Amino acid sequence: MICGDTSFIVNQLLRENYLIRYKTEIHKRTECFTSMKLFTFLRFYREVTGKKPVNIEKIQSMGLLAVKLGQIFALRPDLLDPQRCIELQQLYSRAATIPEEDSQKLIRKSTNENFLSNFRSIDSKPFAAASIGQIHNAQLNDGSKVVVKIIKSDFEKSFRKDVKRMKNWIRIGLFFRPKLRKVGNPLGLLSHIEDYTLRELDLTNEIAGKDKLENIAMEYNDKFPMPKLRFPKIWKELSNERVLVVEKIESPTLEDHLESKTMSWNDMLELFRIHGAYMFGIGSFHGDLHPGNAMMDENGVFTFIDTGAICEAPEHVRNALFGFFYYLAKGELKNAFDAMLTMAGTPPSEKALKRYYDSMFELYDGFVGTSVSEVSLTEQMMKTVKAAVLAGCAFGEEAFPIIRSLMYMDGMVLKGYPHVDLISSMGPYLDEFASLIDVSSIIPESFHTNSFVVEQNLSLKPNSTA
Repeated sequence: MICGDTSFIVNQLLRENYLIRYKTEIHKRTECFTSMKLFTFLRFYREVTGKKPVNIEKIQSMGLLAVKLGQIFALRPDLLDPQRCIELQQLYSRAATIPEEDSQKLIRKSTNENFLSNFRSIDSKPFAAASIGQIHNAQLNDGSKVVVKIIKSDFEKSFRKDVKRMKNWIRIGLFFRPKLRKVGNPLGLLSHIEDYTLRELDLTNEIAGKDKLENIAMEYNDKFPMPKLRFPKIWKELSNERVLVVEKIESPTLEDHLESKTMSWNDMLELFRIHGAYMFGIGSFHGDLHPGNAMMDENGVFTFIDTGAICEAPEHVRNALFGFFYYLAKGELKNAFDAMLTMAGTPPSEKALKRYYDSMFELYDGFVGTSVSEVSLTEQMMKTVKAAVLAGCAFGEEAFPIIRSLMYMDGMVLKGYPHVDLISSMGPYLDEFASLIDVSSIIPESFHTNSFVVEQNLSLKPNSTA
């Protein structure tokens, strides 16, 4: 998506002959380039894609947008060496080395005069400083151990400015090569990054997101119980847009568990079971569940944190993606490919359909049963998206959150269990999700009656069965 297209866009920007040829178009955007700090962006790109070990502190010093883009690159083992992706995953850490700001000054600026009277103590030094805020240990007057999360500065204005300028860069890349808009839609993904980041800058969204996910879990408890999921208590009366008072969770983050190898494969599958139910079965889910935004205790109970970005997946999108994985795990390739086709705006022509089946059967011949170290789910999904787009499927902004969540899962598996077969392992949980989805309705009857293309062309069948 945006990462795959960035190398092309950067190269185009650096080719003087293209800039001269399209000088009229460039002139319209001159101000954006001179004020965007193009050199900083090129430094970022070279840092991410270079051969030397990734310098996380350097990326963080380039600003909030650089951190968010770096996190996206960490999900792309199809573009970068897998080890480099693992290095970039340090950007998910809550202990990132970002400079702190004066906590007392921030609190006085963001709260009323009675705020501090509710606390026995608040540590002046944060135990974590992330891209937008810093977090302090504290204790309330009743003895409750809490953390106080504070938005550090007015990031919104500068972040919006950076995103706007980068969109202008991408538009120039799309001007040179408009087909990129259909395969990956980098502008759509950048808009998605903008949306969830801006929501994170208002901490009341974290309260609303936590309440929503918690209420969903209670609503579906009889049909799909999630005993291994909890959410931290939030003191709403002490919180606002820039300050959040929340229960202190002592458990390590998933990133910590992956580093120390204390997260079992069953733990990882349980995480997929929980998050997958929200994504596929319900359609409302944590939109930024990277390894730093979930914790796990010694009993394997997960706590979801940083719930400011709740994503909604339209029914046709989640049904198509669920159906694809559901049938893929069963080895029913034709049904899997047909499920993906339900995202097509108009039925593909016979020629396009044949090309689609040809490419998909070739792509997935022998895929089920391979480990993520052999072929990552992310790499496979990017190729699948391209094949599906050519058949008329639309992957708009609404599809990015689910795909990104699957990339997070793939990244965790790559780091913790690179030799497992993720698709086959997902099978039993996909069967369980079927209790939330009417599987029989995913593929319309017209797809079953229009199977002549496969029957009449042996080349469309998997190589292993041809």
